[in-house]
Amino acid sequence: MLEHLPAWLGRALGDVRAGMDGLGIVRLGLDTGLPALGLSSPAFADGARLPERFTADGEGVSPPLLWTAPPAGTARLALLVEDADAPAPQPLVHAIVWGMTPGELRLTEGAIVGDGAGTPEGDVGRNSYFREGWLPPDPPTGHGTHRYAFQLFALDGEAGDPGETPGRAAVLEAMAGHVLAAGVLIGTYSRGEDAPVGPVGAAQTA
Repeated sequence: MLEHLPAWLGRALGDVRAGMDGLGIVRLGLDTGLPALGLSSPAFADGARLPERFTADGEGVSPPLLWTAPPAGTARLALLVEDADAPAPQPLVHAIVWGMTPGELRLTEGAIVGDGAGTPEGDVGRNSYFREGWLPPDPPTGHGTHRYAFQLFALDGEAGDPGETPGRAAVLEAMAGHVLAAGVLIGTYSRGEDAPVGPVGAAQTA
């Protein structure tokens, strides 16, 4: 994976980035003028560095997430996690969870794992490596800070069916025109740089 690229190549690719404009929430035209969902994590603050345990340098489990109650009329929730700074034409997908029930206001640590056809509470989709579950962040050494965008969408009852273990394209198509509210949480990670890590208010370094 990308952690095995040499540092000189990571530095050479420093200007090659997918960009925030490629995120699903922007592609759907939802980055402005839409009611907001409050999305947060007890493990890291918005815009702060992800603790190592959630990356390819640690245990590689998915982080815990919390959110506020979605608006009336919400039939299901969807989560899309993308790396806006991947050295690729479009963001790298790190997780998809489709069809979560609106009454559930959290995902626990390690919850994003392969689940086959899913359950009535939700279905974990395919990441950019065509596998179900959480793809741990693993940016190239020397490539600088990568921004991982956790995007949560509240959907009405008319949203389409993206199929079992859906990928990014199917999910974006199913959501188009059916998003009632959305929230974004940014976690960052890099290799070869000192940076603060930890939960909200922490001042540790790694």
